[in-house]
Amino acid sequence: MTDTTPAARIAERFREVNGAHPMTAEDDAYVTGVFVPLDALCGELGRDPDEVRRLMLAALLPLPGYLRSDGAEMVPRDLFALADAAGGVGRLRDWFTGHWEDRGRGEAEWAAYLSGQYVCLREVTPANIRRKDELTAEIGACLAEAGADPSPEWRAALHARVDALDALEPEFTAYDRLRFGGPTSRDTCVDAPRARFPRARG
Repeated sequence: MTDTTPAARIAERFREVNGAHPMTAEDDAYVTGVFVPLDALCGELGRDPDEVRRLMLAALLPLPGYLRSDGAEMVPRDLFALADAAGGVGRLRDWFTGHWEDRGRGEAEWAAYLSGQYVCLREVTPANIRRKDELTAEIGACLAEAGADPSPEWRAALHARVDALDALEPEFTAYDRLRFGGPTSRDTCVDAPRARFPRARG
């Protein structure tokens, strides 16, 4: 018999979005240190976890960021912060998309937010999403124009942007490289630039 409970439907939807990739013990340890099980968070806040799952399935709240190998739905501790800021889940979409002048871009970011895949930010807010996009674009442009021996001023400008992105992003885990099909933005825009262009010695 097919399991049609909200938790089973969340797990099915999660795998539709992310693929069926295994979580290692290292992945589990990372996720446990950064996220919280949905049931535990709802218990702390006096919320019904199945009602929250139904809101996720109705595209009113984001899916969990991870499914731990024991099946726990791992979510950020501030899962409800944006809905609270918007005045409720029913107002969240318009509040969220309104942070972009381009309505199409706002809707695209809303879809990305609902996927639960914004595990690339320590705190998921429209402002941080926009800032991350700006910084990754600026870092990419800096790297594209790098010469054979960049000046100390160029290195300082690069590292200022890399440090700003570092402050926004968590460490990620190996599972993320599987579901995203390659390196993370931390790999390409934080770790690689620092390794390739060490800070100028003052």
